[in-house]
Amino acid sequence: MAHKQISAGGVVYRRGSAGLQIQLIVDRYGKVALPKGKMEDGETVEETALREIREETGAVGVIKAPIDVIKYSFGHHIYGIVDKEVHYFLVEAVGGITRAQAEEINAVEWHEAEAAWERGKSNMYANNVPILQKAIALLSGHFPD
Repeated sequence: MAHKQISAGGVVYRRGSAGLQIQLIVDRYGKVALPKGKMEDGETVEETALREIREETGAVGVIKAPIDVIKYSFGHHIYGIVDKEVHYFLVEAVGGITRAQAEEINAVEWHEAEAAWERGKSNMYANNVPILQKAIALLSGHFPD
């Protein structure tokens, strides 16, 4: 019986005087990523996503829509095969102060959609790219190339 692990996170955006902006994080390995983390006991995936976003980026968010669920398996030195599920949501930032979580995140960046897409597809974890693409499509009404 495989061990199951559930994580959740999201694509955070804001609309302001500068127009639509999308948040990306740079992790401790220098890769562009989306904030996410493991579900804690008693949490829903939505609560996990919002807590992790707040912990990693400082953004206080509201979930607007589910984006997708990524599923994959990996080998763990204690648990053996772990079946991982990551739930991603489209999250509007409604408050908070942008700041990178010291231990885990090198930077939190805000980009307009086209720039976020260019930055993401060139230096992002492969399984995050379609999530970012779907988020931009939901926000802008068209898929970026």
